[in-house]
Order: sequence, then C-alpha cells, then structure tokens
Amino acid sequence: MSRAIDNVKQCQSMAEVRAGVNALDDILVPLLVERSGYMTQAARVKNDEGLVRDEARIQAIVDRVRPMAEAQGGNPDLMERLYRAMMECYIDYEHQELARLRAAGLAPKDDSAGSAA
Repeated sequence: MSRAIDNVKQCQSMAEVRAGVNALDDILVPLLVERSGYMTQAARVKNDEGLVRDEARIQAIVDRVRPMAEAQGGNPDLMERLYRAMMECYIDYEHQELARLRAAGLAPKDDSAGSAA
C-alpha cells in the first residue's frame, strides 16, 4: 500500500516545493469548498445555533483522522491541530450560513429538524 508521504517528490529548489504545494492546493480547494457545502446543509438541517458546535462530533473526527494521518506517514499531532482549526472555521461558517438561511426565509426558527450531528 502506498502512503501519501511517499508521493512527496525530492525537491532541489523552492520553485519545486511551491509547484508541489500549488498542485495539492488545486486538489484541496475544491474539496474544502465541497465540505463547506455540507456545512450549509448542516445549518439547514440542525436549524439551531445551540446544535452547531458538537463536541462529541469534533472528537470523533479527531479520533478518525489521527490514525489515518499516521497510516499515511504523517504526523497525527499536526493533523489534529489542522483539523481542529479547520473545524473552528467551519463552525463559524455554519453559524453564518444559519443566519443567512434564516434571513432568506429558508430555515424558519420553528422548524423541528432535530439534533443531527
């Protein structure tokens, strides 16, 4: 099984390093945008500011990505820090999306969507 870390090319210059990072950003940005679309869906389904932050879900994600990072030859501590920072950004975004949906009349306050995580 090939690990992600094994895909890193040996670079001789910063131009090569930057080209590798740019190539990965070309893959990451669309995926992060897609992930944000799911945060919009979460805002719509939860429809409650109190349900946006879900500590159990945050921990479940961390518990899931740490071993994945290690299996791919990465640093699990770094991956946890990255994911926690990313999730904080998405939590803020989900709050913004909930407000936007409500302002547009798309997610009325009395909707009983339940506590989907």
